[in-house]
Amino acid sequence: MEKVRIQDDLFMAVNGEWYEKAVIPEDRASTGGFSDLDQEVEKTLMADFKAFAEGKKSTSIPEMKYAIELYNKVLDVERRNFDGIKPLLPLLSMIKNIKSVDDLNKISYDLVLSGGGLPLSVGVTDDMQDATKNSFIMLGPDIILPDTTYYKPNHPQGTNLLKVYENMAREALKLTPLTENEQNEYIADTLYFDSLVAKRVKSQLEWADYVKNHNPMSLEKVAKHVQPFDFVGFLHKVYGDNIPKTIIVYDPRAIKQFKCYFNEKTFTKYVHWCYVKALLSSSQCLSLDLQKIGTQYRRALTGVEKDPVIEKQAYRVASGVFSEPVGVYYGRKYFGEEAKKDVVDMVKKIIETYKVRISKNEFLQPKTKEKAILKLSTIEIKMGYPDKIKEFYKKFKVSKKDSYYDALDKIGRIEIKREFDKLHKPVDRTEWGMPGHMVNACYSPSTNDITFPAAILQAPFYSLKQSFSENLGGIGAVIGHEISHAFDNNGAEFDEKGNLNKWWTKKDYKAFQKLIKAMVKQYDGIPFHGGKVNGELVVSENIADNGGMAVTLEIMHNTKKSDFKAYFKNWAKVWCRKSKEEYIQYLLSNDVHSPAEIRANITPRNFPEWYEAFGVVDTDRMYIEKSKRIIIW
Repeated sequence: MEKVRIQDDLFMAVNGEWYEKAVIPEDRASTGGFSDLDQEVEKTLMADFKAFAEGKKSTSIPEMKYAIELYNKVLDVERRNFDGIKPLLPLLSMIKNIKSVDDLNKISYDLVLSGGGLPLSVGVTDDMQDATKNSFIMLGPDIILPDTTYYKPNHPQGTNLLKVYENMAREALKLTPLTENEQNEYIADTLYFDSLVAKRVKSQLEWADYVKNHNPMSLEKVAKHVQPFDFVGFLHKVYGDNIPKTIIVYDPRAIKQFKCYFNEKTFTKYVHWCYVKALLSSSQCLSLDLQKIGTQYRRALTGVEKDPVIEKQAYRVASGVFSEPVGVYYGRKYFGEEAKKDVVDMVKKIIETYKVRISKNEFLQPKTKEKAILKLSTIEIKMGYPDKIKEFYKKFKVSKKDSYYDALDKIGRIEIKREFDKLHKPVDRTEWGMPGHMVNACYSPSTNDITFPAAILQAPFYSLKQSFSENLGGIGAVIGHEISHAFDNNGAEFDEKGNLNKWWTKKDYKAFQKLIKAMVKQYDGIPFHGGKVNGELVVSENIADNGGMAVTLEIMHNTKKSDFKAYFKNWAKVWCRKSKEEYIQYLLSNDVHSPAEIRANITPRNFPEWYEAFGVVDTDRMYIEKSKRIIIW
């Protein structure tokens, strides 16, 4: 390929040769960067799982043994094919026999425990206004397509994806006891009910404004909105007499317009929708025929050509259900203490540098600076993997007699009950948002902590063999990114204790909002693969990228023998990715992150170090005029 000048395209200059030759695996939607590391971790752990299953290896972690039991059930193709759809028939029969709202109200809790769908979604999570306690939340039901925008007549993928879903449902329904006429009716009713819901629930853009999820409403008011569904009766089934008096409504429009999609006229359509959803969501743990049918929609959505081989499916299921034990196993075996200490030291240095930058910030007043520095001082660091495995995983042990479906059903019931039981317990701040074998990182606004799983602490993100400049451009910028989420458009609404709290002065917050709008504008409308970036959807992640680069470049200036060229090249290498076209379109519409190429190329342009390192001038494509450059933190 023609050599690309780094001053014109940092992403392609660094990754272009790889990009031209890279082949996306048939069972994946993308390759490169995060995905390549994930594949390596998966390959390593799959070999270990195989050795455990064959008795060639052993482990002292009891929960890993339970994971292997589940792994073996996925691999037991003979039994799965022999059982076919039989394990699911009791649930399908229970749903089909719901003839009235009274019938639904009587079995509502058991329906939830069984994996069936209510005409609304419920759960328990930490309270935004009091991070020490949990609250009961409510929102509308899930929709078929990835976002409400897909239902617009002019959407390029929406109609086709609905057709794929319809064909998938039709194939799966042929394996049920339903007659052909019933099958046709169930499909038509499912699509109709889904269309009604899609007109009322939030879009991905609305969900991106996380703070607006907090809408406390009295139980009495909520119960009135969702009549004729007996919500109070449902809560009594879950909690006895100790029911919550306040519900946090995450999607007020969906709940206030509940009767528009759930009423006497639409009730039968809801039941049929519930039946089809239960069938398709359970297809993965039934026969191989049903499993293959049930992935058609996901493959069409992401462009994945084939399902993973059965061994990989087994590993993914077991490592997902037993995520914490598997993550602890991976961390203990493959993550070195020397690397852990080195990265923790880097995190502390970045936090301290962030404090200095906040103290020198030009748009914040002293009172706001003091609060921001306090928030930085109280950030908890979760590095590598947890010290202990949560006790509840011991309850996930399943009988050898159980089918694959029955095993997941038992575990699912335990997990659903555990979630509901959290309501009357304090928030467990020791829980990790990500397991040790996940290639990712995160910040939690409610607990004010940052999590860096062991799996991401590898090259090109981090290596003891890489230079400090390279590590800063990799894991350092990622660390700074996660810290910056404490001060993005959502995280900035929470104080150092994780509570929703206006800790800013009005003047400072107004100045911050102006910078947010500038960040939205900088990315909004950038052409990408026939579509355009939605600056408002991706703004929180762009603020975080910007902050991560700002703080690590500051450290570069205070470090001897800093190599700014190496820093920016490794930054671009981290965002190296090649994806299926279908997946690109899906991410462009739904992901709160900008496309990898754009993340690699836009963020550096805001910093003078970029221009100095490579002599970038106004005739180069990687140039932004000074008046349009943005540095928030």
